[in-house]
Amino acid sequence: MSPSEPRGRPVSIVDAWRRYDHDEQRLSAHVSERMLDLAGLRPGARVLDIATGRGEPALRAAARVAPDGFVVGTDVSDDMLDFARARVAAEAVTNLAIVVTGGEALAGVPEQAFDAELCRWGFMFFEHPGEALASARRRLKPGGTLVAALWASPEHVPWWSMPREVLARHVGLPPVNGTAPGPFRYAKSEAFRIDLAGAGFSFDREEELDTPLMEAATPGGLVEWCLAFGLPRELAEQPESVRKAWQRDMLAEAGRHRGADGLYRLGGVTRLVVARVA
Repeated sequence: MSPSEPRGRPVSIVDAWRRYDHDEQRLSAHVSERMLDLAGLRPGARVLDIATGRGEPALRAAARVAPDGFVVGTDVSDDMLDFARARVAAEAVTNLAIVVTGGEALAGVPEQAFDAELCRWGFMFFEHPGEALASARRRLKPGGTLVAALWASPEHVPWWSMPREVLARHVGLPPVNGTAPGPFRYAKSEAFRIDLAGAGFSFDREEELDTPLMEAATPGGLVEWCLAFGLPRELAEQPESVRKAWQRDMLAEAGRHRGADGLYRLGGVTRLVVARVA
């Protein structure tokens, strides 16, 4: 196998993050930092990061509100939170607490205790996002701010759509369900605004960021990213002949995503939404 060829099969999400965590932190740092800006974080603030997973943007928030501020990062996946715990230990962070809890309930997280809340690419994956927003609303102090990162529509998010378009050349794929848990549940701005209002939030503003998420030195390296995150479940369900055909076509498609610096990238448009306690 040459260095430009992908390895072939999808890997587990935890194994994928073991490989790509540091790269993704770097590539998406501007999203996390902009969320902190929009939340107006200052030293001394108390912050709740919902669905923090690997600690983004909770660890950045902890640095922003130090020395007297405090951050609570929550996630339902203890395995993913292990990444955050490792970063806390490695960076000697003392003002970040990790809590294992689902976003709908936020069990163990005090109410009316936070100046700001963050949720980077989380709300759209909840089974009951309205409940999650209502729970988040109860944790904010009067006048508190929520900043959420959401993906735009699939045609503006090639890290997700391009691998599926290639696979669709070989097998039939179901259409995107814009109301089920998944990256595009809130692809339409008005859908999230409706749920915000129902939970007691007042919409403030939104903006868009072009966000690279995958970066490699070769087309094969970019295909490896897609094997890890782009469509692992759908591809794993296919026979070997389809997987090989997909990889062949993907190498050609990936080659069209070469930047001026010689690196190959895929990303998408992220919407950042700011809301306040109504």
